[in-house]
Amino acid sequence: MACTRWLTEQELSALRQFDTCMIANAIENFNVRLRNSGFTGGKIRCMFPEALPMVGYAVTGRLRSGDPPIAGTSYHDRGDLWTWILKTHGPRILVLEDVDQKPGRGAFVGDMHAAILKALGCVGYVTNGAVRELPSARRMGMQLFAGNVAVSHAYAHIFDLGVPVSVDGIEVNTGTLLHGDQHGIVTVPAEIAPVIPSVATRLKRSELEVIEFCQSENFSVEKLSELMKRTQ
Repeated sequence: MACTRWLTEQELSALRQFDTCMIANAIENFNVRLRNSGFTGGKIRCMFPEALPMVGYAVTGRLRSGDPPIAGTSYHDRGDLWTWILKTHGPRILVLEDVDQKPGRGAFVGDMHAAILKALGCVGYVTNGAVRELPSARRMGMQLFAGNVAVSHAYAHIFDLGVPVSVDGIEVNTGTLLHGDQHGIVTVPAEIAPVIPSVATRLKRSELEVIEFCQSENFSVEKLSELMKRTQ
């Protein structure tokens, strides 16, 4: 697991009060990683941008949907996936790397699997592959991030549970703390997660001060420069 100390519900709720952009800004203040890393690159999109920010711990695996099984006409659901999900601390986010040559031919998560994930304590699903049956997932409150929407599940099956995966520029391990909304997804370093909201609050206050000044009648480039020095 990627986390040594799970956040309390109060701490998780505090992270949900900010959008992903502000969470990324706050993380930069700690200099724990390069500023061009730790967030998605825009190839996957948030299916329900109107929803509140999604915060939870990743459960990882790999996915294929393009090739039929050696025997039979479809892959059967594996109970080990559901068991593995329950071994991870909640709230949970299933993260599957589609490793087909052309990801997204088939969608593992539709209305049925969204219901299963919801019952297993998942708040979201992230993949560079596809999703489908969006209205049902929206009604269930299951957030989805995906590279595309597909009509069929094709030959979707899951393997390599718990391995590190790469999805749209972020490296994710089972237990990685994720924060996502309409802007994308950012991985939240566990060691600084509890204090990020306080830093985000300060940064948001500074940004609002600049925005309000720019919209005021007192605006000037000289005063803006002075204000920016104080707020940085």
